Amino acid sequence: MLFVSRSAGYILLFFICMTTMWIDNVYAGTARIAVAANFTDAMQKLAPAFEQDTGYQLKISYGSTGKLYSQIVHGAPFDIFMAADADRPARAEREGHAVSGSRWTYARGQLVLWSASPGLFEDGAEYLKSASISRVAIANPKTAPYGMAAQQTMQQLGVWARLERSVIRGDSISQTFQFVATGNASVGFVSASQLHAWPRQGSYWPVPSHLHQPIDQQVVLLNKGANNPAANAFIEFLRSTKTQTLLSTLGYGVGQ
Repeated sequence: MLFVSRSAGYILLFFICMTTMWIDNVYAGTARIAVAANFTDAMQKLAPAFEQDTGYQLKISYGSTGKLYSQIVHGAPFDIFMAADADRPARAEREGHAVSGSRWTYARGQLVLWSASPGLFEDGAEYLKSASISRVAIANPKTAPYGMAAQQTMQQLGVWARLERSVIRGDSISQTFQFVATGNASVGFVSASQLHAWPRQGSYWPVPSHLHQPIDQQVVLLNKGANNPAANAFIEFLRSTKTQTLLSTLGYGVGQ
């Protein structure tokens, strides 16, 4: 019985080793990326191009920057963090979750006030100051940089105190967009990039950049991706002139 038990143990150990080797080989050709929700449409264009050009694969998770950062801190197996701000990638670097010196700005976000109803406004500032608005959608300022920019904009315009009770908060900028698109909010602050993928028309006001802090979207290579060739290849792909030019057509300011 002892001989059988040892044999079974050796067999189990063999399969564990083989499974571990298989998992390592699979992920050696895959980059696992945490991506801010506003960048969903852009990433859906970039991912196929990267995979076709390099032969590597991408495994992408979307969410608010704050929630993704929390997952990273708690050990989520991401190789790259593409945030919608500069603060959390800097924290990841500072707190030892990311490769030092790998952080840079891949895009600059553009905030817009949007309604799915055409002709509702041309000057968004005047509309917010004078109109009776039942619901204003923004992303949660605590976890989403676009939400913080929206709150700062309303504060700068002097309408936050009046409209705060009308504000509904989405978990991410994607949910905020859905609130407006489905009519659950008459108006909302979304990213310019989201409207590039929206086939319908509406009312649109680009928010002047001086009304909120810059939305510098930064990427950082996480420790788990330091020796992953797929992750390093994607970082270089993101830096390329071709990619940066594409992002400029999708509603983003050029990064670097």
